Amino acid sequence: MRKSEVLAAEAVSCLNKALCHLKDIWEEIGIPEDQRLQRTNVVKTHIKNLLEMMIKEEDSLKTRLVNSIEACKVEMEKLCLDLRMTVFEEERGVSILQQEKNIRTQVEALTAEKTQRMQQLKALLDQDQDLCDILCSMPYGIVPDSVPSLEQLENFRQHITNQNDEKEKRYAEFMDIKKQIIVHMEVLDHVPETSFEKDVVCEDEDSFCLSRDNITSVKLLLCQLEERKASNEATCESHRENIQRLWDRLEVPQEEREVFNEHMVSSRRRNLEALQAEVQRLQALKMLNIHNVTEAIRSEIAVFWEKCFFSTDQRQDFAPYFSEDFDEELLTLHDAEIQRLRQHYEEHKELFEGIHRWEESWRLFLELEKKASDPTRFTNRGGNLLKEEKQRSELHKNLPKLEKKLKAQIDAWESEQGREFFVNGQKFLEYVEEQWELHRIEKEKEKLERHLKKNKQTEEDMLYGTAVRTPTKRRFLGTNTPNKSRKMVPAARTPGGSKPPHPRLQGCNKENELQFKGTPLSGALQTPPCPQRNFSIASVASTYSEFVRGLDTESVQSSETFPRPLTPRSSTTS
Repeated sequence: MRKSEVLAAEAVSCLNKALCHLKDIWEEIGIPEDQRLQRTNVVKTHIKNLLEMMIKEEDSLKTRLVNSIEACKVEMEKLCLDLRMTVFEEERGVSILQQEKNIRTQVEALTAEKTQRMQQLKALLDQDQDLCDILCSMPYGIVPDSVPSLEQLENFRQHITNQNDEKEKRYAEFMDIKKQIIVHMEVLDHVPETSFEKDVVCEDEDSFCLSRDNITSVKLLLCQLEERKASNEATCESHRENIQRLWDRLEVPQEEREVFNEHMVSSRRRNLEALQAEVQRLQALKMLNIHNVTEAIRSEIAVFWEKCFFSTDQRQDFAPYFSEDFDEELLTLHDAEIQRLRQHYEEHKELFEGIHRWEESWRLFLELEKKASDPTRFTNRGGNLLKEEKQRSELHKNLPKLEKKLKAQIDAWESEQGREFFVNGQKFLEYVEEQWELHRIEKEKEKLERHLKKNKQTEEDMLYGTAVRTPTKRRFLGTNTPNKSRKMVPAARTPGGSKPPHPRLQGCNKENELQFKGTPLSGALQTPPCPQRNFSIASVASTYSEFVRGLDTESVQSSETFPRPLTPRSSTTS
């Protein structure tokens, strides 16, 4: 039996005991039966009313619980919808009281979650509004009165983070640009004039709107200042170049130039104004010294003519160069011409410098080639011979590469300009080929001259009995071998010698002596040669090989008449 049933039985027992007790009291008092009945009815009515009241209260409690459950269900469904959550399922088999408690607890939790999300949303909205004011950007696309989902809040937080990063980036960019603007304004002696310039330079950085338009405007302002600064620097540099040229042309003293040194470095407004004033002053002096200035410009023109490889016809095309009527118009023409030449040289500087490098390399190559053909070069003991040969080999290898590179540059220049490129009035590549051809001809000429010289020397040796000399280069081989050919020199060529000539050669030497008696050296060929030898200058073979063959034939013929001469003994054994 349940406890509630036991308590109900005890309540009935108590009621019965109370009624019995009342009955006993009434009997003792002697209350008549009709009054007992009346009193018992009063007790019954009282107990009935009390129980009905209690039942009514409990029934009201039940009604309230049921109503609360229904209300909580409605609230929970709304909260779940706002919070984008699924509705909780009711627990089956629980009492109304427990059911009401459970659903009420769930509603309270959902309400707290909603409150928390709304508070977070409000804080993010406040931050977003501040960032929008600073960055001049659009607010984040979210409904402020709607409960955000967790994903929306996370996306909103990420947006705020990105906006803060953008703010820091723009702020750093703005501060960097602002510093440059301040520096440029100081260099240009520029004072902020517009309201925007004052906001950028004078106002607090934190109050400056970091919108994209403002950042773009700040960059534009910086570009304008940089252009002005570059323009000022270019103008100042142009003035400095003009001043330097005018100083040189007018031969301004160094002391006077040094006073102006400050303005030859800086490019501020006052420097620009000073440079302009100096140019005007020098221009006035130039007009007073037209003759000297014109001659100075002509010297510069001549230098650029050389740099640009102008031909004689090209130089003569500038007729004012040869005029003697020195006036302002002539000076103006010379100024325009030197400017044109400067521009022409600067536009094609790389090409001209390449041609100059080729000319220098070619000149050095020819010098080394000349040294290579000089027999005295073997006397060098400092190692220069090996260095020169190595340098000559490198030049011989690098010159064609440089010519190939120049050919490509010239082809590009001619394609761009639509005309041919000339060096000293001649196409450069034709000029190069001509130089190589002249070099080849010169080498052939030198070779022929050496050959003819050798043939002539050999013939003279045969005519006058002089023995063949050892080539010069054998003297420098570092050996101490005596020159045996000296021992074979006839006594006729060495008067007062201790040993007489060989009998077989004495007859020829007598004929040589007769040729030289009473005649100068220049007339040595006036007397006919020895009849035993059919040699003359006119009969010398055209090539060395023919000469050797002829010499061998003569040697065979002479050996039939004269025996082979003995080798002379040394002076110590004679």
